[in-house]
Amino acid sequence: FPIFISAKARGGSAGDGGGAADRVINQILTEMDGMGAKKNVFIIGATNRPDIIDSAILRPGRLDQLIYIPLPDDKSRMAILKAALRKSPVAKDVDMNLLATVTKGFSGADLTEICQRACKLAIRESIEKEISLEKERQRNGQTAMDSDEPDPVPEIRRDHFEEAMKFARRSVSDNDIRKYEMFAQTLQQSRGFGSQFRFPDQQQQQPSQGAGGQRPNNDDDDLYA
Repeated sequence: FPIFISAKARGGSAGDGGGAADRVINQILTEMDGMGAKKNVFIIGATNRPDIIDSAILRPGRLDQLIYIPLPDDKSRMAILKAALRKSPVAKDVDMNLLATVTKGFSGADLTEICQRACKLAIRESIEKEISLEKERQRNGQTAMDSDEPDPVPEIRRDHFEEAMKFARRSVSDNDIRKYEMFAQTLQQSRGFGSQFRFPDQQQQQPSQGAGGQRPNNDDDDLYA
């Protein structure tokens, strides 16, 4: 089950009720240390502010596997757009591949905002057209609109997405991306990733033998006689 707790670095919790936040972090660390014997318990954390996490949380034995998840690539953005529009009727001439291409650097929330804005534009146009048609019927003395009449805006068209893109924005700047990438590289280096350690060749470890396969005399051998 998920538990949402802030793991901000300790020592800067002045004015929070006598260091209550620090005591919470200390308790979290204690609980994490006791999870070693629990084979069916997994601790997973996520953050977009890795620079303020308490360093003790990131020590080996607690959160061992640290994974940097970058912004979605072309295929991921395409999947996000499809997921956000899976229940919405989209016109066939809307090029979703092109929309995924031009939104490079957008997060999942940014893409969802574009889709939601396009949906709202289509709904607003539909409501305005229905109001206009109703006023026209009243002027002509006709009855109220039949519920079986088709929707005046049955699909989200290209112009809806084009209008939505005018308000599109990236929530993660290039400076933020470089900061996260540098933090991930620094963290990997601190963990020793990329070490060139090798065990020596076994032949080099074997002691040299004298003539007849006998080991040469060595006074140190008397220690083990």
